[in-house]
Amino acid sequence: MTDVQTASATHPAPGVLSRIFRTEQDGAPGDGHEQVVLCHDRSSGLKAIIAIHSTALGPALGGTRFFPYPTEEEALEDALRLSRGMSYKNALAGLDLGGGKAVIIGDPGKDKNEAMLRAYGRFVESLRGRYVTACDVGTYVQDMDVIARETTFVTGRSPEQGGAGDSSILTAFGVFQGMRASAQARWGQPTLRGRRVGVSGVGKVGHYLVGHLVADGAHVVVTDVSEAAVNRVRAAHPDVEVVADTAALLAAALDVYAPCALGGALDDHTVGALGAAGTSLVCGAANNQLAHPGVEKDLADRGILYAPDYLVNSGGVIQVADEIQGFNFERAKNKATKIFDTTLEIFTRATADGVPPAVAADRLAEKRMREISSLRTILLPGARGN
Repeated sequence: MTDVQTASATHPAPGVLSRIFRTEQDGAPGDGHEQVVLCHDRSSGLKAIIAIHSTALGPALGGTRFFPYPTEEEALEDALRLSRGMSYKNALAGLDLGGGKAVIIGDPGKDKNEAMLRAYGRFVESLRGRYVTACDVGTYVQDMDVIARETTFVTGRSPEQGGAGDSSILTAFGVFQGMRASAQARWGQPTLRGRRVGVSGVGKVGHYLVGHLVADGAHVVVTDVSEAAVNRVRAAHPDVEVVADTAALLAAALDVYAPCALGGALDDHTVGALGAAGTSLVCGAANNQLAHPGVEKDLADRGILYAPDYLVNSGGVIQVADEIQGFNFERAKNKATKIFDTTLEIFTRATADGVPPAVAADRLAEKRMREISSLRTILLPGARGN
């Protein structure tokens, strides 16, 4: 393992440092990042970034994404964006955990190997508990088992290794609870029975979500860039309808659109297509669905009810967080069930305040971070703040 560098010792793209050191705005705590670590192990080829956004509520928990970013600057931007989202997700889920995220630059199908994962684990260990990692896009339970050979600060391990296993299970369950709450708010009944639900991305979480929807009596339409993922859904649920791509899905006269792939799924074009097709709800598992500020207002102006992504997809982090104290699936599932109630609360607050649900969710998460952070100091390695 080679050196660990903080962001202040590097020279990323112009404008990125200002994001890392951004001061508080409008009373919202932790808009900037506490720490950004660049990890480079030459022998294994590891290039990774660990971004710790906030430890106001506790150690920063967030997954490790393994992805072939076109540039290192884009990888850094993604780490910053995702780690901030984890602070809000963990706060809204009621967890005593802060927000962090890591990205490993590379193609997981070609570049991932034991040496690289173990080198990454040593970097995580060097932070001595300020950051706890888990699975994300491109990483799996078996990867966490390898990383755990070098660090104790890892969750999402296999049950054989004392872990929680695949966090996609409760992520999908939580999204389904959020969707049920959205249906309650929009149509008066907490069910998707008879509704036409489009799922974009049926890999990990989307596959499980389809199962919940089919069992609830929904008519499900899916698409995915992976033919293998689509075939897997077809084999499990032969009545599911498949369309060629996301454009076809958006035009498919949906009641509910569920983006479950990568972020930025809700941009101006997508929102316009959803509005033209008469879609009533958006509720999906993807992180950072809003492509830019203002999309949440556009959705509201078009009469589309949006369930904030980091609220409804928090089942996975609830699952892996439970592993920290010794995993109990039923206990974690009971916590994830509360996503239904929190989603309804957000919709109620949004209506009362006259703001989109995404704004109401941000305000509630910021309130908890602000109140708890006043009781704590910055989390130092190997210790909890007081």
